[in-house]
Amino acid sequence: MSWETDVVVIGMGPGGEHVAGRLAEAGLHVTGIEAELVGGECPYWGCVPSKMMIRAGNLLAEARRIPGIAGRVQVAPDWGQVAARIRDEATDNWNDQVAVDRFVAKGGRFVRGRGVLTGPGRVQAAGRTYTARRGVVIATGGRPWAPPVPGLDQVPYWTNREAVAAKEVPSSLLVLGGGAIGLELAQVFARFGTQVTVVEALERLLPLEEPESGELIAGVLGDEGVTVRTGTRAASVRYADETFTLALDGGEELSAERLLVATGRRPDLSGLGLETIGLDPQARALAVDPHMLAAPGLWGIGDVTGHGAFTHVAMYQAEIAVRSILAEPGPEADYRALPRVTFTDPEIGSVGLTEAQALEQGLRVRTGVSQVPSSARGWIHKAGNEGVVKLVEDAERGVLVGATAAGPAGGEVLYGLAVAVQAKVPVESLRHMIYAYPTFHRAVESALADLADD
Repeated sequence: MSWETDVVVIGMGPGGEHVAGRLAEAGLHVTGIEAELVGGECPYWGCVPSKMMIRAGNLLAEARRIPGIAGRVQVAPDWGQVAARIRDEATDNWNDQVAVDRFVAKGGRFVRGRGVLTGPGRVQAAGRTYTARRGVVIATGGRPWAPPVPGLDQVPYWTNREAVAAKEVPSSLLVLGGGAIGLELAQVFARFGTQVTVVEALERLLPLEEPESGELIAGVLGDEGVTVRTGTRAASVRYADETFTLALDGGEELSAERLLVATGRRPDLSGLGLETIGLDPQARALAVDPHMLAAPGLWGIGDVTGHGAFTHVAMYQAEIAVRSILAEPGPEADYRALPRVTFTDPEIGSVGLTEAQALEQGLRVRTGVSQVPSSARGWIHKAGNEGVVKLVEDAERGVLVGATAAGPAGGEVLYGLAVAVQAKVPVESLRHMIYAYPTFHRAVESALADLADD
């Protein structure tokens, strides 16, 4: 038996839930299918609970910065309060009933199950087939990717999910992967007393960001007692007597109570039935056009499209897909000013191209750099003032194509730089702006001056 509907949304993470809700509010009959929790990774295991952890760790760090500035303090970390807040405030003990009810109240039909395409406009889930009159939206997100390290698939390692749900902090932790997720969690656990070692196969932390960012956070983590090993690969892993042992490619062995694998996330197209509509289920990502169309009557949004594993990208693409499905006018997808923030302390915000990426595109590049501690606000801030601003200019056009704002509130400072990249604001215009004093963002003015000196 086939149930008719206007649109089927497979995957009700942030993007899928948004598309489904918006289309239902527009009067369409929408069927939303989700195998896990409505809302997806972000509210239950990603953005929201991890930032609660980070907020707690940052408070401890700020308290420890009081001596020499404001007095004396005694800090007694209590992970129980963090775990309780995640359980009670962020995740409702990993129950999505509120989210399900919210979607249904908009007029949607919710199906708990795994959606599989069985042909154009046809999706099977929970033993029923749904036929979509307008089309299908795939928003199934991504999954943690684990490297092919011998023994890794035989041990009970953590992903971000287990780390976020931890009721107690481990005495020691090995973190495999020096990207955003690995570093955020490494710093949090270290601030709560865990002995942490980060192992990154490439030569620097945050390898997708500017070298200055990787150097900055490596120094900060080192000062906080985190051991950082870059340019080092895991050769094998074993687990015995409640201890993980990680053998490195140079022969050294590291041991800890827990092992966190944070080596990135990847789309998973297998099992979606893409072959029934002529698409490759083994593809690295679901290719979509600027209107999010992957095939006639099939849209893709979020991590599956390969444009970055970010909630804000999924939400941005969701709006484009809604317009496309409703045949409403609006701009096409534009990723020139894609922002991203690593919520370590200091925060590392970046937008657009790195210097290396700009050079790879054949641009004539000029860069400008300023140090946050050398700014008036950085000097005033004192403890915890580490940071750097880096600007990447296309010298031919005289506009910024990328920027990094690392430091206290680096993600917030990034906003103005993202506007400059998105709107192609001439660098000359940026130089003649008035920058409020004393602010962290005033370091942008110094970076512009450095840019002029190139």
